[in-house]
Amino acid sequence: MKNYAAFYESLTEPIRTRPQLIRLIKWTNILITRLMPVFYLALLAYLFWSQKKIGVLAPYIIIPGIAFVLLSLARKILNSPRPYEAWAIQPLIIKKSKGQSMPSRHVFSATVISVCILHENLFLGLLLLLLSALLALCRVLGGVHYPKDVIIGYLIGLAAGSLLFWS
Repeated sequence: MKNYAAFYESLTEPIRTRPQLIRLIKWTNILITRLMPVFYLALLAYLFWSQKKIGVLAPYIIIPGIAFVLLSLARKILNSPRPYEAWAIQPLIIKKSKGQSMPSRHVFSATVISVCILHENLFLGLLLLLLSALLALCRVLGGVHYPKDVIIGYLIGLAAGSLLFWS
């Protein structure tokens, strides 16, 4: 994009004049980020108690775990700058970290957890996939990721999670 600062300004201009919307974006980001691990642990507990075998957990731990490590390594190698580093923008979500913007690990994690749950419960999995997409929107509106960062994070989360359907 030739001028991401202008794009971001036009995207967030209607929000900047409404402090309640800024708070909503920040709290939605925090809430979804904190809820996803709770859902993941609840899934693992449910699987263990319903199956009474620890082995049933293996694909639900190994697949997301390996994907998380590989994604983290890719982020380190790519070391893409965040929008607030590369452009003169005032992000709605204040973050101090530098680099490692692409792909979004928050969105990846939320998405892969959602697909794990989708494997067991269609309705809840689809609901969580929608929340993962909402998280992606919050991360872009917040100014901490580019749209491509969250799209790629979401797609990798879908791809990694879909491996459960093959295991």
